[in-house]
Amino acid sequence: MKEQLQELENEALQKVEEASSLKDLQNVRVAYLGKKGPITEVLRGMGKLSKEERPVIGELANKVRGNIAEAIDNKKANIEAAELEKQLAEETIDVTLPGRPVPTGGPHLLTSIVEEIEDLFIGMGFEVREGPEVETDYYNFEALNLPKGHPARDMQDSFYITEEILLRTHTSPAQARTMNAIEDKRPVKMISPGKVYRRDTDDATHSHQFTQIEGLYVDKNVRMSDLKGVLDRFAKQMFGEDREIRLRPSFFPFTEPSVEMDISCKVCHGEGCSVCKKTGWIEILGAGMVHPRVLEMAGYDPKVYSGFAFGMGPERIAMLKFGVDDIRHFYTNDIRFLKQYHQA
Repeated sequence: MKEQLQELENEALQKVEEASSLKDLQNVRVAYLGKKGPITEVLRGMGKLSKEERPVIGELANKVRGNIAEAIDNKKANIEAAELEKQLAEETIDVTLPGRPVPTGGPHLLTSIVEEIEDLFIGMGFEVREGPEVETDYYNFEALNLPKGHPARDMQDSFYITEEILLRTHTSPAQARTMNAIEDKRPVKMISPGKVYRRDTDDATHSHQFTQIEGLYVDKNVRMSDLKGVLDRFAKQMFGEDREIRLRPSFFPFTEPSVEMDISCKVCHGEGCSVCKKTGWIEILGAGMVHPRVLEMAGYDPKVYSGFAFGMGPERIAMLKFGVDDIRHFYTNDIRFLKQYHQA
């Protein structure tokens, strides 16, 4: 048995030396040290030995087992160190090379325009107020001097949920809600951005869903000249200091008098071209002095307070500012279009 154990040890150590991978080592471990291995078979036959031989053979068997296990562990450590060194060599990173920029997204063009407009008006003392997109008929129409049956409602045909609940057609309800919520009827200076909905046919300049920003300023002695000054500052900030504005008479049920605001054409500088339809001017928003009836319904005394309001579409502003020819580009999410204005 001594000779058998010695032969098994030499044979196993030779196998360990020849092993070139962790898998080979595992095979050697199972073959010689496993439950069905030759050393285990030798130990099982010790019952046939005399009492004097058993401790000698048992000690030798344990020694052989330990030598083989130690050789396997040492070889395993050497193989793992060699594999790690190889991996480090293959995955070497030159830290002196410049970093690779990671492509990132950015705000949508409309989001950027809305934030730019918000920053502009916040700088003039306005606060940002938002309202619900699912609105009541009262706040969407009646509180804005548009009673049931008023013909001006036809221009703002919307998506009705019930006879009294609808998707809002403009963000003006936020103005009415804000004025009604102020119990002490102090001055109001606010803008209300958000999505609005109208039952419209989608084309290059119309959409059933679009964005709107409306502004309101109510205080004592607010005049039309204040409105013109604010809108002139807005136009120059958004489109350039060389832009001129003009106000044309118009009609809105919630303002009196009402005006449409035009800006001078940036292409022809007012001379007339195809962009401005030979007029030299481009329509951009509607505005006017708050109708006394609207002030009364909100609890303000029109003999003490006056105010102005205006409404604009960020899509139209973006189209004029960046030369976008179709409003549908903002909503189709074509990455080729969006990437052009990533830094806008």
